[in-house]
Amino acid sequence: MSDYSGSRFDSARRGAGALLSGALSMLIVMVALLAAMWILEGVDVVLNGSLDQYGIVGWDPDGLVGILLAPFLHGGFGHLMANSLPLLILGFLAGLRNVGKFLWASLIIILIGGLGTWVTSPGVVTIGASGLVFGYFGFILARGVFDRRLLDLAIAIGVGVAYWGILAGLLPNQPGISWQGHLFGLIGGVVAAWVLRRKREITASPY
Repeated sequence: MSDYSGSRFDSARRGAGALLSGALSMLIVMVALLAAMWILEGVDVVLNGSLDQYGIVGWDPDGLVGILLAPFLHGGFGHLMANSLPLLILGFLAGLRNVGKFLWASLIIILIGGLGTWVTSPGVVTIGASGLVFGYFGFILARGVFDRRLLDLAIAIGVGVAYWGILAGLLPNQPGISWQGHLFGLIGGVVAAWVLRRKREITASPY
């Protein structure tokens, strides 16, 4: 085997090892996140729903604190169950290669999604992780476009095909569902993908 072939093999092996390590880390992160949400919902049930008041309250300055809290609160176990599987899958795929970028992307999605919801939902209390679900969906699709890595493109195409139906949640025709949270979560995901995109090196011309 030539040195070149051996180098390529070692590089591929290191890449596969890094991907496997990242996958395991993301699985732990997502399971821990969902466990925290389920525990919080159990506490909320015991307290007769009193935690729900800490969601995003549109146009209320006191309701701004809900921007950081709302994604972790739900209106019952049915609401949480509906969000859990897509959150697990999309969150896992969003952070598969880089847990650090995933955490930053999550913060950007929460802030943009929450602020957009607060501005466009006067007097409404909004809770739930669906904004994160839409944010991770937007992040994965936009990352495939901005970074142009083969793996990211493949994930983006797969997610687009499997989850395109969630875009119906952007329509303002479903009582009790915050289309604003969905829309601004999606926007937050696209912005996060742009902010965290891979920086390409520019080779200076000798002339």
